[in-house]
Amino acid sequence: MPLKSLKVRGDDLSSPVKQLEFLSNGIFKDGELPRFKDKIAESNKLPLKPKKLEILQLNLGYMCNQVCSHCHVDAGPDRKEIMTVDTMQQCLEVIKTTGAHTLDLTGGAPEMNPNFRWFVEEASKAGIKDFIVRSNLTIILANKKFHDLPNFFKKHNVHVISSLPFYKKEKTDKQRGSGVFDKSIKALQMLNKVGYAQEGTGLKLDLVYNPSGAFLPTNQQAMERNFKTALKKDFDIDFNSLFAITNLPISRFLEFLIASENYEDYMYALVEAYNPAAVENVMCTNTISISWDGWLYDCDFNQMLDLKVNSKVKHISDYNEDLLNNREILISQHCYGCTAGAGSSCQGTVA
Repeated sequence: MPLKSLKVRGDDLSSPVKQLEFLSNGIFKDGELPRFKDKIAESNKLPLKPKKLEILQLNLGYMCNQVCSHCHVDAGPDRKEIMTVDTMQQCLEVIKTTGAHTLDLTGGAPEMNPNFRWFVEEASKAGIKDFIVRSNLTIILANKKFHDLPNFFKKHNVHVISSLPFYKKEKTDKQRGSGVFDKSIKALQMLNKVGYAQEGTGLKLDLVYNPSGAFLPTNQQAMERNFKTALKKDFDIDFNSLFAITNLPISRFLEFLIASENYEDYMYALVEAYNPAAVENVMCTNTISISWDGWLYDCDFNQMLDLKVNSKVKHISDYNEDLLNNREILISQHCYGCTAGAGSSCQGTVA
């Protein structure tokens, strides 16, 4: 499904294929950007191969109640791509037999899939040890039918991971839209009230930080301390961990980089921050990403560039874990984002 039109400075980036071609070109005014495959070859990591599968990440659809400036999924209220019950059934069959211990539901806003609750209930019966839902928080307050989500999450012991760009209103609203910060704070308070991030409950609530501009995140541990101190002092909010995630140069963030004339500098910054130690634990080595229509990808960033897994098995209907475990992981220039500094994954830093 083509993304919305990205045409900046004459560059047509309206489809995943064209974005991938643009990223792969790598010819800048100051010379050619080093190839990611050459970088990992220097540390004998080429070809990049998977380790033991730990995480199944399912994108339940691109529909979202927000339109965030950094969103690599290009999600929003106008997106119609939604995982069907038939595809969910195929995923459930895989969940029953997989060696993975974590199920990670994402979107868009995964809660906006009309069969979200049914799927959570069915998947909860399959023995997954860690059940993650990536919530944007404001969905809890978007409509009365979502107001009871904190209690629903609690009932199924869902590990809630939520985006919060900053602990101050101005930065958050700039990145995610007017009023988002206040709604996010209210939703976090609701989650705390039912027991999330409270001692002895076992209910996990983690936050995700994405930089709001063309720069890399700072030290994750230091940021976590700052977030915890500020949110507790100003709003009496508790959470467990903060994950710092580097923005990858695809979709809306790529559009922003080009429009703001920061693309070349940002790519050079990623290369200069390349950390070979981060390659060992990048998320594509222990994760399979499943799109709303059932196609299989090494990660959700590859999903947005339509880089399906390099395997005979490409769709959930033909799932074969043994074959997938023997594949080579597909890489390109955007992969610098996951190996910059301390590394980046959906679970935060990796090195």
